[in-house]
Amino acid sequence: MSIHEWQQFVQSSLTECPLVAINSDIVNETIVSDLSHLGLLQLSGSDASTFLQGQVTNDVRLLDGSRAHYSGYCSPKGRLLALFLAFTHQNRLHLQMPKELIEGISKRMRMYIMRSKVEIQDVSDHVIRIGVSGQQASESLSKLFQAIPQETLTSSSAEYGTLLKLPGTHARFEIFTDIANAPHIWHTLLSQAKPASASYWEWLDIQAGIPDVVLKTQEEFVPQMLNLDLVGGINFKKGCYTGQEIIARTHYLGTIKRRTYLAKLNGSTKPAAGDEVVNHANEIVGKVARSAESPWGGYDVLAEIRQDSLSNHELSVNAERLTIGELPYKLEPSTSS
Repeated sequence: MSIHEWQQFVQSSLTECPLVAINSDIVNETIVSDLSHLGLLQLSGSDASTFLQGQVTNDVRLLDGSRAHYSGYCSPKGRLLALFLAFTHQNRLHLQMPKELIEGISKRMRMYIMRSKVEIQDVSDHVIRIGVSGQQASESLSKLFQAIPQETLTSSSAEYGTLLKLPGTHARFEIFTDIANAPHIWHTLLSQAKPASASYWEWLDIQAGIPDVVLKTQEEFVPQMLNLDLVGGINFKKGCYTGQEIIARTHYLGTIKRRTYLAKLNGSTKPAAGDEVVNHANEIVGKVARSAESPWGGYDVLAEIRQDSLSNHELSVNAERLTIGELPYKLEPSTSS
């Protein structure tokens, strides 16, 4: 079965079990979602770990096969070019990110391989990823996996593939498998879960406070602006990597002036990543990082905003008022700038 056949298989299954509507009822459902819209880079070779260690914000050595983490890939000026979920699968390093970034990021990384024994491949169409979320998620997955990871960003493996627990206010997991096993997994999960769209999965990521970088927002943010330090995506003890000097200086020398907030827009048009946040004087004070349709109407967003602009309570995006909500983690006081 090819990736095209897999996607046709998923589509055909939806004729009998349609996508669940994104409304207030969906948050009480256990859902399963095809994550083929995400891209996946694979790094292999004897020098893969050492090579990546000098490129990214987190400590690659901690990816021991049972743990994953978020990490950033920055320009020399400390601006994010990509933000990805990093993990090992079948003894190879993997970086999951928006599919639109795959070609550019892989090309840029290859520029620095030099004589290192590293191979970088786009395996987006070879490793099938399936998301599961909801109150009965663990029960549904127990039919496929003997061990269900209990700690966020830990994984377990079985004959069908690898299971990773994701952060969030809802129980969430991601399965990594091959095309041969994917149909069995999908059918098994559909016996207890309802299929949901990629848009709803995006909303779940937003509720978890997990930021993102897309083509339009590359080099717009220093990692701390997107709370990457607060979701465990920066290791300040790992040593040198591209952009490290600026990121470390931001951490140690002042106060963070810009952070990412969970917020809501009640308009009928979905805001795009990169759309500007403005204050009452029409001054630009931030940017939308990601957005998704809310089950309660309107759109929920993660928006990077200048902190001193929050006090006037008159922020907007595309002339729609932006209402600040609460993240699932605290914006801890920091000694960074």
